[in-house]
Amino acid sequence: MRRPRGEPGPRAPRPTEGATCAGPGKSWSPSPNSMLRVLLSAQTSPARLSGLLLIPPVQPCCLGLSKWADRPLGGGPSAGPVQGLQRLLEQAKSPGELLRWLGQNPTKVRVHHYSVALRRLGQLLGSRPRPPPVEQATLQDLSQLIIRNCPSFDIHTIHVCLHLAVLLGFPSDGPLVCALEQERRLRLPPKPPPPLQPLLRGGQGLEAALSCPRFLRYPRQHLISSLAEARPEELTPHVMVLLAQHLARHRLREPQLLEAIAHFLVVQETQLSSKVVQKLVLPFGRLNYLPLEQQFMPCLERILAREAGVAPLATVNILMSLCQLRCLPFRALHFVFSPGFINYISGTPHALIVRRYLSLLDTAVELELPGYRGPRLPRRQQVPIFPQPLITDRARCKYSHKDIVAEGLRQLLGEEKYRQDLTVPPGYCTDFLLCVGSSGAVLPVRTQDPFLPYPPRSCLQGQAASSPTTRDPAQRVVLVLRERWHFCRDGRVLLGSRALRERHLGLMGYQLLPLPFEELESQRGLPQLKSYLRQKLQALGLRWGPEGG
Repeated sequence: MRRPRGEPGPRAPRPTEGATCAGPGKSWSPSPNSMLRVLLSAQTSPARLSGLLLIPPVQPCCLGLSKWADRPLGGGPSAGPVQGLQRLLEQAKSPGELLRWLGQNPTKVRVHHYSVALRRLGQLLGSRPRPPPVEQATLQDLSQLIIRNCPSFDIHTIHVCLHLAVLLGFPSDGPLVCALEQERRLRLPPKPPPPLQPLLRGGQGLEAALSCPRFLRYPRQHLISSLAEARPEELTPHVMVLLAQHLARHRLREPQLLEAIAHFLVVQETQLSSKVVQKLVLPFGRLNYLPLEQQFMPCLERILAREAGVAPLATVNILMSLCQLRCLPFRALHFVFSPGFINYISGTPHALIVRRYLSLLDTAVELELPGYRGPRLPRRQQVPIFPQPLITDRARCKYSHKDIVAEGLRQLLGEEKYRQDLTVPPGYCTDFLLCVGSSGAVLPVRTQDPFLPYPPRSCLQGQAASSPTTRDPAQRVVLVLRERWHFCRDGRVLLGSRALRERHLGLMGYQLLPLPFEELESQRGLPQLKSYLRQKLQALGLRWGPEGG
């Protein structure tokens, strides 16, 4: 009697240790050496087996023309038996049945059937509530079958089988994984010989060094110093921008290189746009470094006069750097405070950031340029400058001393006698603010107005005109944390933005009490810190507690 198509033929039973291979659907009795214990142990957890489900079943019709058969897998006379075998593999009830379908139909087996069989094996082993028993000999025979045929696998089938074998818990140094890994390496394209690196000199070598990710991530101060001796005329604007950005990013206050950038700016003045100039000027303001190049400021004034109407954001960025250096040119201020410029930037995407920068420039004019008589930013256009702690402080808050200083002040003075992170007009965020009476007593903040009047000149003039004998108001003391990242990398010069903030707070009438990071880091524990804060406050003549009111 003819056997139906796709049904496996009879096979003589092979004795195994403690088990016999029956036909499909019949019960299996596991042997003491069953690999099931290994595959379902800790190294093959349910979560690991569930990874098998991430690989979708392979569809023969999607594989196109097979080079192991004369006809396409998706059609023709051989398509039916091939697809039928795949369905039988996907519906197998036990590992032994999987092995028989593969071993007894050699003419119908295609390479993708092996990955289908491995995937079905994983589903069987991960089935609940009770996975079917499996014999070690069955797994060994399946492994040998894949090893014998893997030289004909394509690279996709090799990758799928390798992944499934690892998920199933086959040892990484076992024959199956080793054979698949060897075939995978054989399929890799030959590695071309490394190209000969040209000898880079001057600007090309500098650009290659600055473009290296490792160089950008880890500052190399000595390398920068040596490269600063190159002639600026030999370098391109792109290279000089890379250098300027590198110095600003890593807070490297390198006088040689900064002077080289300043000289390059003067030499290439007519060739540079304001968008390039803003990047070249950035490190000077950030690093609080005014170059010795005598033509530096006249050159920037000419560039601003030429380019101010072309790139408004670049113009304001240049002025921000010059503001940190206390070198604001009056002519450029006249332009950016003009009604035409303000109306123009109001309709641009960067209107808010420009208004914030213009508010800072207006504050600098108010506090530092008493001789300026030009237009100013209208009051309705002004916004808070820095209404919250700066990004660098928020990013490094876990390294900051602010929390422990706050706890020391709480225990020393009491919570009602200081304010933390208070933003004072025109928008500077203070670390800690104290209100002090004329006798030196620290007063509860809730009983006082913590803000000094701004702008100070107009308020003082108004006070003098209305009441010359007005009682001296309470003094405001600001404790300023000077963290390590508030300085240039040498640790001696404050960054330009920090120096500008302290300068403006002082000009507005706040008394500053700096707390340098070296002193804070030397305090061991809260008791020492409280003693340190007590000495600092008493040095200013401050009193608190019962004797201080």
